[in-house]
Amino acid sequence: MHVPSSPPLPSRNIELKARLRDLDAAQDVARRVATASRGTLQQTDTYFRCAEGRLKLREIDGSEAQLIWYRRSDSTAPRASDYLLVPVTDAAGLKQALSGALGVHVVVAKQREVYLHHNVRIHLDRVTSLGNFLELEAVVGGDVNDAAAHQQIGRLAADFLVSPSDWIGTSYSDLLLLPPDQRGD
Repeated sequence: MHVPSSPPLPSRNIELKARLRDLDAAQDVARRVATASRGTLQQTDTYFRCAEGRLKLREIDGSEAQLIWYRRSDSTAPRASDYLLVPVTDAAGLKQALSGALGVHVVVAKQREVYLHHNVRIHLDRVTSLGNFLELEAVVGGDVNDAAAHQQIGRLAADFLVSPSDWIGTSYSDLLLLPPDQRGD
């Protein structure tokens, strides 16, 4: 008798997204605080309709792809995000299957500069039709718990001079679905 295996446990991070008023200044801060850089990536995220959380196929520079499911609150404050990343070898085929089964919700295109500060991913995003954003993701695990990750995010947000009035509580996909005059800056 075959017993199904347990689904994989999601990974977790504490994240903050903020609108950037000065991309050049943010790049200077990122270079100063980064312990590593991953360069600049072209990403296309195709979001699919789903019953819980968000599901997207991320295509990176036309050569790499991941299916990403995540769940998080739509709070503007730093918040927990639970997620699963699945490597994809046939992005076109998977996109076609998920489009047929679930329907495409929205497509987000962005240029992303990726920096690392220890366990924190720093993303400087230029999102088509939306503008420039900072995204901080402190990976929880090992000796970093939720409280420590919140402290890291707070320190880095201060370094980047983003204030609560700059914080964004929704995903880029949600912003794109708003009428242009309601998307903010």
